Amino acid sequence: MTSINEQPIPAARPVIGEDEIEAAVRVLRSGRVVQGPEVAAFEEGFSRLVDGRHCVAVNSGTSALQLLLLALGIGPGDEVIVPSFSFAASANAVRLVGADVVFADIEPGSFGLDPAAVEAAITPRTAAIMPVHLYGHPAAMDKIMPIAEKHKLAVVEDACQAHAAALNGTPVGAFGAGGTFSFYPTKNMHSLEGGMVSTGDAELARTLRLLRNQGMEQRYANEIVGANMRMTDVNAAVGRVQLAKVEGWTEQRRANAAYFDANITARASPCRRSPRAPGTSTTSTRCGSGATGTPRWPSSPRRASATRSTTRRRSTASSPTGSRTRRRAAPGTCRRPRRRPPRSSRCPCTPRSPRTTWSAS
Repeated sequence: MTSINEQPIPAARPVIGEDEIEAAVRVLRSGRVVQGPEVAAFEEGFSRLVDGRHCVAVNSGTSALQLLLLALGIGPGDEVIVPSFSFAASANAVRLVGADVVFADIEPGSFGLDPAAVEAAITPRTAAIMPVHLYGHPAAMDKIMPIAEKHKLAVVEDACQAHAAALNGTPVGAFGAGGTFSFYPTKNMHSLEGGMVSTGDAELARTLRLLRNQGMEQRYANEIVGANMRMTDVNAAVGRVQLAKVEGWTEQRRANAAYFDANITARASPCRRSPRAPGTSTTSTRCGSGATGTPRWPSSPRRASATRSTTRRRSTASSPTGSRTRRRAAPGTCRRPRRRPPRSSRCPCTPRSPRTTWSAS
């Protein structure tokens, strides 16, 4: 039997089967590899995942975010509210169009934007809110959308990790002015590389198509300033194969997660970090059993008392009159004892919980 240590389980691994390889080879043999019929078919197929919205394929998820912001007219002088916990591309896209990033806190359960933090971050310069549906979990769109409507703000969904996810029956990418998706190889579906923008506004979709293709709808008829952010037919062909499988994969992943919840967390619940206690070098942790772990240093009363006695000997001395006075430290030195870091921050209920790297305060 092969042990886990001999064959590690990757956190993310691209799925590339014979179907994907055959699709790519078919396009390569056709001689037409740039944006063409495969891209159009991929856009049409993906629209079914976002309630039939217009879909515009591009070369990456970051490009999708950047083009959507540009198409909405967001630029210098504007602010976009972005979650403080996300991949760098969310904030990078805002800066690439010249707007300012305003970070707002996240909810602990969904890792998405906290609606209360969003409302607190709104200023007269705010132009858009960018919820990120992280780890396939939709953000609180049922609370964020009313805030956006109240303040007349655009909502730009970053759904790059949430293909086929939905909230209350509405798929992600179908809530705001537009949604963006990534097809990087480690996403829950991919096209080797690529991205997609979804929108319910036909005119906005046309602007997106112009922006991705040097401002052209007809060849050499440049209507606006644009860039080359097109998807190739090779990428689209692979994406179409994956698109046919993504809903089945999603159901299987949900079943796998339910299995882990039932068979692993019931035996050894992972520790959840609680706020750091003042004056300590580690956090306390709360386990699934309800027990509370404490900092592991000093590890024994003997070590603690030895440290205290050593400190006293170093910090006091007898004066000529026989009284105990504090010894003055030599210039450039410090006699205050250094606190040792904990040997381990493991909770006793979770033998293999991650080691903390916080230093002593």
